[in-house]
Amino acid sequence: MIKKLSLTHLVREPAAQAQTAPPLLLLLHGIGSNEADLFGLSAQLDERFFVVSVRAPIVLGPGAFGWFNIEFTPAGLVADLVQARSSLGLLAHFIDELLAAYPVDPRGVYLGGFSQGAMMSLSLTLTQPDKLAGVVAMSGRFPAQLFEQAAAPAALTGLPILVTHGLYDPVLPIQYGREIRDRLTALPVALTYREYPMGHEVSLASLQAVTGWLSATLTAAAAAKAAHGA
Repeated sequence: MIKKLSLTHLVREPAAQAQTAPPLLLLLHGIGSNEADLFGLSAQLDERFFVVSVRAPIVLGPGAFGWFNIEFTPAGLVADLVQARSSLGLLAHFIDELLAAYPVDPRGVYLGGFSQGAMMSLSLTLTQPDKLAGVVAMSGRFPAQLFEQAAAPAALTGLPILVTHGLYDPVLPIQYGREIRDRLTALPVALTYREYPMGHEVSLASLQAVTGWLSATLTAAAAAKAAHGA
């Protein structure tokens, strides 16, 4: 049953009841979309996950939502940083709500974000990495201006992160994906970076990479817990 929390969301429960609390995979859509967008991929995702797809808080139009507004100016795209930082706080609070409302593993929270959702995922990763067990950032941009203070690099040690980007992305060109790669390479995260011959989208090949990476990361985490008797 979907609980009434601060942000509207959809839920896909794990395929089978496990003896331990399932990991949580939280999906964050891009600007102008809604919670049904990435939720359409849930059938392709590892059945061990408790999947939640969340609606961003800012209404942009009928069925269209965003994490923050973007203005097109002669100098380029300008983000509403006040909205972005407010949404980042809402996202962190929403994760706390999910952990209280659903029987999921608080040490097994994964994020999967597309475009603006990828920016929010990376923002939370870089400010509150202790909340997360793994992150997928698809077709995003490095969110250097969205948060005011980053966590100490040591707090990110070993955190699994997958970044995918389209070589022909007309919205966020490939250099933005490569900037994410270069920025994260300088941090002690476990980074996997992939480029695909696609536009601003989730292609079949990139989706297969995401689902495979999530499953492998989940299996590795379960093995590590078992080895330590957790």
